Amino acid sequence: MKIPVSILFIFLFIFGNAQNKEQKDTFVKDNFTKKEVYIPMRDGTKLFTAIYIPKDISNKNKYPFLMQRTCYSIAPYGENEYKTKLGPNPYLMKEKYIFVYQDVRGRYMSEGTFTNMTPQVDRKTKKDVDESTDTYDTIEWLLKNVKDNNGKAGQYGTSYPGFYTAVGTLAQHPALVASSPQAPISDFWNDDFLHNGKVTLGYFKTFPVFGVQKTKPENKAWYTNSMIKSTSEDGLKFYRDMGTLKDGYEKYYKDNFFMTEIMDHPNYDEFWQKRGLLQHLKDIKHAVMTIGGWFDAEDLAGPLNIYKTIEKTSPKAKNTIVMGPFSHGGWSQEQGKHFHNQTYFGDSIATYYQKNVETKFFSHYLKGNTKEDAGLPEALMYDTGSKEWREFASYPPKNAQKINFYLAGGTLKKAAGQGYSEYYSDPNNPVLSSDNLKDFNGFTPKNYMSEDQRFAEGRPDVLTFTTEILTEDITFGGEIMAKLNISSTSTDADFAVKLIDVYPEDFKPKEKKDGVIYGNYHQMVRSEIMPARFRNSKEKGEALVPNQKTAVNFRLQDVMHTFKKGHRIQIQISSTWFPLFALNPQKFLENPNFATKEDYTKAFIKVYDDSSIEADILK
Repeated sequence: MKIPVSILFIFLFIFGNAQNKEQKDTFVKDNFTKKEVYIPMRDGTKLFTAIYIPKDISNKNKYPFLMQRTCYSIAPYGENEYKTKLGPNPYLMKEKYIFVYQDVRGRYMSEGTFTNMTPQVDRKTKKDVDESTDTYDTIEWLLKNVKDNNGKAGQYGTSYPGFYTAVGTLAQHPALVASSPQAPISDFWNDDFLHNGKVTLGYFKTFPVFGVQKTKPENKAWYTNSMIKSTSEDGLKFYRDMGTLKDGYEKYYKDNFFMTEIMDHPNYDEFWQKRGLLQHLKDIKHAVMTIGGWFDAEDLAGPLNIYKTIEKTSPKAKNTIVMGPFSHGGWSQEQGKHFHNQTYFGDSIATYYQKNVETKFFSHYLKGNTKEDAGLPEALMYDTGSKEWREFASYPPKNAQKINFYLAGGTLKKAAGQGYSEYYSDPNNPVLSSDNLKDFNGFTPKNYMSEDQRFAEGRPDVLTFTTEILTEDITFGGEIMAKLNISSTSTDADFAVKLIDVYPEDFKPKEKKDGVIYGNYHQMVRSEIMPARFRNSKEKGEALVPNQKTAVNFRLQDVMHTFKKGHRIQIQISSTWFPLFALNPQKFLENPNFATKEDYTKAFIKVYDDSSIEADILK
């Protein structure tokens, strides 16, 4: 019987995939020996560590270490239980390294007490420990106790492990030659749980992960009994029913130490200052490649700030930054046709990064000549408008020119006006952060970073400023400042600013999602929120004087985006952005985190025509 070609192809495809999966699942066990050890730190605390050693290691075939330190578990546990993949990508796994995974202090099988963003100690005594000393002590132990290593170590990690990598650059161990912090946290004041001090309410369901201490060694999550379960597909219902931030805290998290810390420290006081990493990043001498995603809803500020800080403070470091069209950690997983939410950016973008950038970086510095440059660009930035990688010798690019776009009369203008625009803001009827109600059920929101903003345009509490149709391309390439001049009838307010790419009415994308109307699509490119209370100082809130014109200046995160000919540039401004961010009562309180419904105050808010968005524009 003759088998139709189509059926034969399907059979071969399924059989081939099954074989590939089996090969992939057994590769680690076939090629590595796993050892589990407790590595003692200088204060006697022992950190649980899994070491995967290539079976062909020998005195003539030595390997370097590639390490990840994490608070998220190094499972599976047990020397006969193997991970199905090792390292940050499959190409590095096939090249083989001595892969090292470690539970940080207070997490899973390690000893000690867990601290969020462990404060870094600059001037240490012999008794002082922090994440950089733990990194040093781990590398030192590995060099002495794992035979036939080549004397070099590298480290990587994404999100919280990205922070451990970034702070690990300060270990100053001579064997540490390559670090890649990926989506790293640099300061909780403007990453993850807070944006300019504003509580990210959309992360409300994540607090059990970070705010419950374990009491004994754990090989599985111990905090799951305090996880909040969704009961409706309409995720907005949970936040509506919860009430205020204070209500949610008192109902769900009174015993959660991390939520309590956030609630009790509304200002950038000593508690937060000690946990900031940027002020410590000095005198780094080895190669650092920081990775981020332009649509990373969790840690967009961290990669940009860490790269810029090292660039200023550590001239001996081989410092590189890569920013792609990714959500949080999206570069680690190939998706073929690469979308973020509903917008298509190209094919095999994660594979390009893994093969041509990440693998090249670690292979060169861990197995090659560390004194030579790896040949990577200083800054590899994906232009999310023209949809292409761009290379720069410095970042922000030196050919960028700062240009102000003034917000006047519903338009973006080159010159300031003399009037104002006004809206009525009511915390009891807030502007939503998305019209995808299912997304509010997620562990953390992601899609809003490039979401169509037509749902917000036209609301009476949203100001919109739009250019005419562009007659030529214009590239925003670098930093963005919102320079607002405002007044309010009340004593406090938040300001949410969105930069939006308005597509032509007849726009037809190369690839699309079903059911999406792409003509006149309002794609959010960048956004940020700023409490007016911190306009003069992060350390202490300050009330607005009712009806007094006041400057509120703040940075949006950077952008690399070409607004194409035929598109329009739009700015939206509002004072509520719910439930992504906790509501401002719009009445000044010493601690707005404990605002009640009775504190909610309606206000008329003016944005004056001499307000502007200052952007780095590439010539």
